[in-house]
Formats: sequence, structure tokens, C-alpha cells
Amino acid sequence: MNRILYYFIHFVFVISILSCKNVEPVHRSNVQEDLNPEDTVIELSSEQFGQNGMTMGSLEEKSFPEQVQANGTIDVPPANRAVVSAPMGGYIKNTHLLIGDRVSKGQTLVIIENPEFVTLQQEYLETKEQLTYLKSEYDRQQILIRENISSQKSFLKAESDYKKAEATYYGLRKQLDLLKISPSDVEKGIISTTSSLKAPISGDITKVNVTLGMYVSPATPIIEIVDNDHIHLELSVFEKDIMKIHKEQEIKFKIPEASSEEYAAEVYLISTSIEENRTVKVHGHLKDLNKHNFLTGMFVNATIIISDNVSMSIPSEAIVSKEGTSYLLLLEAKKGDIYNFKPVKVEVSAVHNGYSAIKNANDFPADSRFLTKGAFALMGE
Repeated sequence: MNRILYYFIHFVFVISILSCKNVEPVHRSNVQEDLNPEDTVIELSSEQFGQNGMTMGSLEEKSFPEQVQANGTIDVPPANRAVVSAPMGGYIKNTHLLIGDRVSKGQTLVIIENPEFVTLQQEYLETKEQLTYLKSEYDRQQILIRENISSQKSFLKAESDYKKAEATYYGLRKQLDLLKISPSDVEKGIISTTSSLKAPISGDITKVNVTLGMYVSPATPIIEIVDNDHIHLELSVFEKDIMKIHKEQEIKFKIPEASSEEYAAEVYLISTSIEENRTVKVHGHLKDLNKHNFLTGMFVNATIIISDNVSMSIPSEAIVSKEGTSYLLLLEAKKGDIYNFKPVKVEVSAVHNGYSAIKNANDFPADSRFLTKGAFALMGE
């Protein structure tokens, strides 16, 4: 009895396996896994075609540019960036500016105070008065030496004293100019304990490194100004690609941290030296600059267009890869409500913007129709 029960169970198990093997997905027909895909035909009803949202299309011409990828930042030329510091040390007496404020060239940024400014003005006045006396003595010695009344030694001493005082006078005057203290006011007896720092360029404040009462030395960067009217791209291109780069080539770039929008620029300058990381700097000029609010320091992902090739193409989702080979489903025939698709081998030469360039496009008639959506559901399993 046990033996009979064993054979019965085994028979039922075998029948179940055979039954499972005969079940096929409704969206695939006449596909045998042991055949070459090109030797099969896939039959599909109009109802299945519509229910699965499938579409068909033909090969069409598309642009497939040769590209070089690069990363970089938005920057400004050195002439459009300024760091303001004090020509002499002092304490911050007044500053009202904040990061983001717009300033004009010559505008007062910071006022610093230092008692040494008084000493400097005092030395200037003393030297000026001394210079008047030494100038007259020098002129007198010139007359005496011509009359052979004075000695050469006396003349040379008078000349030396005068020239030394004159050099000191002009040096002190220049220091007052650097401190933005008017020598004319000092000569009138107007002595100042403060000095104002002016904006060397027009632009936006990007850094403020001081607070009221803080002591600053000539080496202390107080304020940084950036003029964004001439911002550009500063890209790093790998050494292996630099020979392909030329002036006026188109650049497409994105700012991944700020926007998904694509912007345009063009190659303007190419560096002639290689950086330590084996890259070369490429300077790009932005297009439509006034339409965008770019900021210096923004990181960019850029694509430099080397050449623009036109090829016959098809949407990339129409291509199915099996064991390293790419296939399209070619509409072989339509009989009533039945579509017959045949897998055909294709060679993809490039991919761009969701389209794939078909290298062997000439192998197919111009009016060939292909399944452009839904191919993976039929062949990808």
C-alpha cells in the first residue's frame, strides 16, 4: 500500500511540473529561450499592445556631440576681487557694512584710529618747516660757492641736509595720502586721529573680518569686495583631453547644488601650464549673464562640446541588451489585430539626451518601424 501511495504522489508531482512549463506570460508569444533572439518572432495582439502602453517609431536624425567633461567653479578675474587692509595699524572705530552690501569705488568702508597718526602729522609739519630753512641755506651756499667765498665742504653739507629733509618730507606726505589724511589740512593745523579706508573697486561685500574696537595690523584682511559684473567659468580639464579644446567651443554647465537648469558659455582662454593634479585650467565666458544670479565660488559640472555629429537614432529605452548584444524589435508584419515583431541586432555608437545612435542604421529600410516603448517587457525577462 505504501509503495502504491509513493508512485501516485510522484506521478502527481511530475504532472504538476509539466503543467507549469506550458504556462507562458500573456505578453510574450512564440519566444523559445534556447533559440537565438534573431530566429524568433514575437506575436502581440492589439489589445496587449494598448494595455501595456506600447509605442512604435522610426529611426530619426539626432545630434550626438563629442564631449569633454570638466568640473570647476564660477570665479572673477583678479582685477574684480579686492581685499581691503590698513596701510598702518589701528583700532576699528566705525564700520557699518554687512556681507552682501553693494559699495562703489571710493566709498568709505571703515574708519580706524591710532595716536600714531598724530605723531606722523607732527613729523610732517616739523619737516616742512625745517625744509624751508634748509632750502634757503642750500641756495645761499650755492651763491657763496660760485663766489669762492664758502668751502666745498660747507656746500656739500648744506646740499645733503636739504636733500635728506626733502626726501623725508615727500615720504611723510605719501604716508598721509595712504591714510587718506589731507596734507593741506595738516598744514592748516587740522590734525586727525583717524584714517578712512576707501573701496578700491565697486562690487559686493563678501567678507567682513573685523568688529568695533578690534586692532588691525597692515597684514589683517579687513573687508573683501567682489565685482560680479565679469564673472566667468574656471574649469579643470584633464591632460588627456586638453588637445581637443579650442577657443569659442560651446560649454554647457549646471550648478548641481543650486539648480537643475542648464546654462551656456564658451571657451575663451586655455592655460599653457599643467597643474599638480594633471589638469589644465580653461577659462569660459558666460552667456546671458544678466539673466542669472550667479555667485562666485559656485561649483559647476560642465560639458565642453568638441564636435557635433548627426546620426540616425532611436529612444534608448527601445534597446534591449541580452548577453552583451543590443536588440531592437522590428515590426515585421501586422495581420489584422496581431503584431509580429522580430528582434534585430543593432550597434550603438553614442548615447545623448535619451537617444542612442544606431551605427548600422543602413541595414534597415527607411520606412522600418520599431517598438520604442515596451521592448524590455517582451525580451528583457
